[in-house]
Amino acid sequence: MWAHHDGSDLYLTPGHHTLGGEAAVRIRVTHDAPVTVSVRTVEDGEPRFWAAEPLGTSHGEQWFEATIQVRNPVTNYRFLLTTNGAGSPPLYAWVNGAGIHLRDVSDAHDFRLTAHEPAPRWAREGVLYQIFPDRFATTGAATSGGRSLPEWAIPRQWGDPVAPAWPETSHEYFGGDLPGIAAHLDYLQELGVSGVYLTPIFPGGSNHRYDASTFTEVDPLLGGNAALAELSAALHARGMQIIGDLTTNHTGNSHEWFRQARRDPASPEHSFYYWTETGYECWLGVETLPKLNYHSSDLWGRFIHGPDSVVGKWLQPPYNLDGWRIDVANMTGRRLADDFAHEVARTVRATATGLNPEALVVGEHFHDATSDVQGDGWHANMNYTGFTRPLWAWLAHDAGDLDFLGVPAAIPRLPGREVVATMNDFLAQIPWQVRQAQWNMLGSHDTARIRTVVGSDERLIVAAAALLTLPGTPVIFAGDELGAEGTNGEHSRTTIPWGREEQVNPLVLGAYRDLIRMRRSEPALTGGGHHWVLIDDDALGFVREDSDSRVLVVLTRSAFDGHLHVPGAPLDRARAEQLFCSGQVRAAVAGTPGNEETPAVSCEGSCPPGSAVAFQTPGPAVLIWRFA
Repeated sequence: MWAHHDGSDLYLTPGHHTLGGEAAVRIRVTHDAPVTVSVRTVEDGEPRFWAAEPLGTSHGEQWFEATIQVRNPVTNYRFLLTTNGAGSPPLYAWVNGAGIHLRDVSDAHDFRLTAHEPAPRWAREGVLYQIFPDRFATTGAATSGGRSLPEWAIPRQWGDPVAPAWPETSHEYFGGDLPGIAAHLDYLQELGVSGVYLTPIFPGGSNHRYDASTFTEVDPLLGGNAALAELSAALHARGMQIIGDLTTNHTGNSHEWFRQARRDPASPEHSFYYWTETGYECWLGVETLPKLNYHSSDLWGRFIHGPDSVVGKWLQPPYNLDGWRIDVANMTGRRLADDFAHEVARTVRATATGLNPEALVVGEHFHDATSDVQGDGWHANMNYTGFTRPLWAWLAHDAGDLDFLGVPAAIPRLPGREVVATMNDFLAQIPWQVRQAQWNMLGSHDTARIRTVVGSDERLIVAAAALLTLPGTPVIFAGDELGAEGTNGEHSRTTIPWGREEQVNPLVLGAYRDLIRMRRSEPALTGGGHHWVLIDDDALGFVREDSDSRVLVVLTRSAFDGHLHVPGAPLDRARAEQLFCSGQVRAAVAGTPGNEETPAVSCEGSCPPGSAVAFQTPGPAVLIWRFA
């Protein structure tokens, strides 16, 4: 038996679903005997069943549809498949976001239909580029005219090696600035990205600037307020977006609020922080990062609520940021019995979208963010758990003692089945519209570089192909497309080698450009459904499909010789288009004339109807086909 449902337009009424309205949900099933389908929803905490009507059979698949009520802001639902004694043996199966289960299951992995507005379309369909401002490009303007650097800065020359460990790592100053980014927008546009995400731009006591000393101005080292306005205008003129980075969990201990709080315990700013018998609460005990206290109503108004707040100011002219990435979103507003996290998220989002309905807010969360991204707060999350970590665990090669994103263990080497199970476990717990906007990353300024993790250009291209084809918003850390390396978050913050062509990997850069161009030209890759068609230790295959086309993606981490089956209408090799290929690949669609190089493969056993694709490679490879 095979059954599939996801939240794409093929399976769910397209568009935004309003509270109190109805939605049609569909499922496709293959089974040897006639199947009865019911849909179980949960309304006001109570289960309810809806009969699904058959829509007909196509290419051996049965389609069913039920109309359900959108009674709550998030509606849980799953499918029950039975044969009512007609099967041999009788069938009793639940289908939820984690797959098919021949037993009762909890609600944890139910499909979720949300009545909340989705992330803006540009975010769901775009490709973002993460820039650590000190390391992307420099004009040298900050130190021209004899201006001195702040005390924290240790000057470095562009292209010098980056220190991999404390204490130097947060104080090295390479001089990257916002005008330097503006000078290289042609490069970004040629790469194909649709927008940039900047790590913090406010002044602080370090090169990373997560220890802000103020939120009222852009760091003069980066060019100041005028440089941000000019960069934003230049990006928007090209149809691109710009996302800022804000620390809602803490400020720096040199921040003007914190300095006033220490000077005057009777001041409003004193209520902005947590005070203890020995001092003040900090982020993970780091004394330079005092934690914000959302018991303070003054903090809400000053920082996150309304157009005059910090959140609101930078989304308005002349800066016009298109949204925020929220640092340490998982800890924001949470301390002991306090938990303001969801209220903070909803307030930040309301402020942002109130000023710009197309604004985006994304939270940083390194572990299980499923309860924080149900559609009403952060539009999405940085998807370390549902994408980065499982992909690292599948592709890591001779990674040594690289940090596994905070886990006190070496990066595991997992087979494909465990990788898919990990992805499903996290992604099945969030609404499809959130999944479409999740920030998929191969790495970031807080992790080792993907090239260092996977150990070869071939595997890096496999990783890039996964990034650009799986559901979610791809976010590329500046330099990954050049094959940059780094063993940890600090060491990965390398400078871009402008003018040093020998440091650019043309094979990797060409693959990134081709994959980005492919993604942006294929609607099935940005809005289509997703289902796995191959799960092997060393090979993974899936289909992205909409009403017009199916895109087949096959990824291998090493040698593979086998076949897979694509559900639905038989594949016509004559009407197929190869969108991308890397590695030494031999492939053909079974039973199609004119493909003598690879023998046809016949469907064996109880595999689903459809077409078989033979696939053979001696090493890491990618094959992407489009079938009309």
